[in-house]
Amino acid sequence: MPDRLPCLAVTAPGLAPLAGRELRAIGITPHAVAAEGVSFSASPAEVYAANLWLRTATRVVVRVASFRAESFAELERHARRVGWDRYITAGTWVRIRVTCRKSRLYHSDAVAERIAGAVRRAGGVPVLEPDRAPVTGPATDGSSGQLVVVRFFRDECTVSIDSSGALLHRRGYRQETAKAPLRETLAAAVLMASGWEGQGPLLDPLCGSGTIVIEGALLARRRAPGLSRNFAFMQWPQFDAPAWDAMKAAARDQERAAAPVAIHGSDRDAGAMAASLGNATRAGVRDDIHFATCSISAIEPPPGPGWLVTNPPYGVRVGDRDRLRNLYAQLGQVARAKCPGWTVALVSGNRMLTRQTRLPLEAEIRTTNGGLPVELVRGVA
Repeated sequence: MPDRLPCLAVTAPGLAPLAGRELRAIGITPHAVAAEGVSFSASPAEVYAANLWLRTATRVVVRVASFRAESFAELERHARRVGWDRYITAGTWVRIRVTCRKSRLYHSDAVAERIAGAVRRAGGVPVLEPDRAPVTGPATDGSSGQLVVVRFFRDECTVSIDSSGALLHRRGYRQETAKAPLRETLAAAVLMASGWEGQGPLLDPLCGSGTIVIEGALLARRRAPGLSRNFAFMQWPQFDAPAWDAMKAAARDQERAAAPVAIHGSDRDAGAMAASLGNATRAGVRDDIHFATCSISAIEPPPGPGWLVTNPPYGVRVGDRDRLRNLYAQLGQVARAKCPGWTVALVSGNRMLTRQTRLPLEAEIRTTNGGLPVELVRGVA
């Protein structure tokens, strides 16, 4: 395997600058920040570290080939030259994901067939035949399959190997959800965009299944988000298991025993609170978070100033927009009355509703949540 690998930290729209900041924090210098993510070069160990530490990225892929192909013959010739044996272990089965735009080779299934043929023909890389485990088979948890991502754009083909396996938001703790759950990566992003880094109290008065406060506790404790899961790179033929074990041990050694600040999560829905407790327990941060079942008006913030960070309903999937106006107005009133001087950050899916808070909130990031366009807005109560 080469000493340096061209990589891309794939992110949701708008989150690439945050992922770039995270890469710098672990000693990796980004090359460029684009809509699809952050490009960088990395040693194999740095690929491990990126997967272990990135909180806002979706996955980390390694760019293994880039070439121009206007015919299937050209595609097959280039595909045979890829060093598949560096990334695919005997007995592994491969998923191939293809997108084609503005290219002569526009049939994604036909492209996938050619790539699959090149993988099968690669010396020393026995890929299971389609009748045993399809090369374009279903997703796995990253321990029994390898995803190959092929992208054609204007006849330029980029072939990438996924190093992550299951998407990076799957930390392993969120097994119980409330209505309209927030992905862990977006919860981490809204915390980072709010400016909160564990330096003051954190409050989520609409915490649902607890993702924001749990991600906050993990961040405050300096817990590596990928510490308790497996990754696709662990199945690569040249995977360095001792180096990976040492990296995880170092991560555990620098972790705090407890969050150094007060973290409060509340919700009026008892079922949501039960989910929060279960998720926090699985994440190992149950003792770091004060949970309460109560309405917004009944919250008791810890001594501040601090950060109020939450994901209120948008009126698309949960609740009616007209009825939600009162909720947002109440949120603003409570923030001004009980959290004066606090930073307020919301995941906003409806500007009209957000204006009902009458708080001076400005958009920091525009992204998506569950396919819906949202903004991460911030201001001071």
